Amino acid sequence: MKKRWLGYASVLAAASTSTGCASTDGFHVKEVGSFHTGGTQVSLAGLPEREIRLTPSAPPMKVNPNGEFDTGQVYVQYVKLATPRARYPLLMWHGGGLTGVTWETKPDGAPGWQQYFLKQGHDVYVSDAVERGRASWSRYPEIFTSEPFFRPKHEAWEGFRIGPTYDRDPAKRVAYAGGQFPTHAFDQFTRQGVPRWATNNAATQAAYDALVAKVCPCVIVVHSQGSAFALQASLNAPGKVKGIVAVEPGGAPDPATVDLSASKNVPHLFVWGDNLAGNDGWTKLRAAPDRYRAALLAQGGTADLLDLPARGIRGNSHMLMMDRNSDEVASLIQAWMAAKGLMKQ
Repeated sequence: MKKRWLGYASVLAAASTSTGCASTDGFHVKEVGSFHTGGTQVSLAGLPEREIRLTPSAPPMKVNPNGEFDTGQVYVQYVKLATPRARYPLLMWHGGGLTGVTWETKPDGAPGWQQYFLKQGHDVYVSDAVERGRASWSRYPEIFTSEPFFRPKHEAWEGFRIGPTYDRDPAKRVAYAGGQFPTHAFDQFTRQGVPRWATNNAATQAAYDALVAKVCPCVIVVHSQGSAFALQASLNAPGKVKGIVAVEPGGAPDPATVDLSASKNVPHLFVWGDNLAGNDGWTKLRAAPDRYRAALLAQGGTADLLDLPARGIRGNSHMLMMDRNSDEVASLIQAWMAAKGLMKQ
């Protein structure tokens, strides 16, 4: 099967030859754009005015925080190809404490999965979820009902399975033997971190559902925390989601409380990296997506597993789209999509 997947990837690597459009390395772009979707309007009243200086040399001015505000929207940047070879656009959803930068240029400067899948012939939509990046924050506690929390660097190093021991001195950090994450670029990676809230799940699901309604039919490639939203979005919009690639999923709907019939004909691929064995935190996190996958299989659905170490691919971190061998992993995903009929013949 591995040879078959890699064969698909090599065949599909040929570049588009359309003319009359902006050309980059290996693909021709028809359009680059962005939009916000989802969200609601809220009104605030009774809050006190404040006096601030907008720049150090500016005169003081009063700011009135009362009025109408938009909240709960998702931001999306898209790149459309002149001649896409995929049947459906590819939506890329990030994980917790992160933004769509996850899929862009890697921390070590190498091209990321956004560019990889553009070269394979996909229109690509990269989003910033509610509360993240260019989707924007909202005032709290008046709109967001809790304060944000932030991921310290040691949590990213150890929790993302880059290494067992973090130190503020890079020379003293201990990485896993054979690890694929470019540890010299770790401090560049942690600059991507953004605050997150624990009270916006419903708003995030609603915004992603609005995105699916606007853009799809589509295929979703999703990472970590975002997996719960993608799997639920497929259930909420039968026929709209044509495939899901859940990369190290950090959650999933409970099959004991939801009807999976809307998604059982949607091909699913669950992708896992290395150094999970014996990790109590990841054993607990993996339980929900494993139950979901088992329930899909029990209903006769397609829920494939890409266990990288089982295929002899070792050392991948939780951020495997940023690892040194990320193109090898992406090629397996690309070949899987081709095998599931998600590419044009």
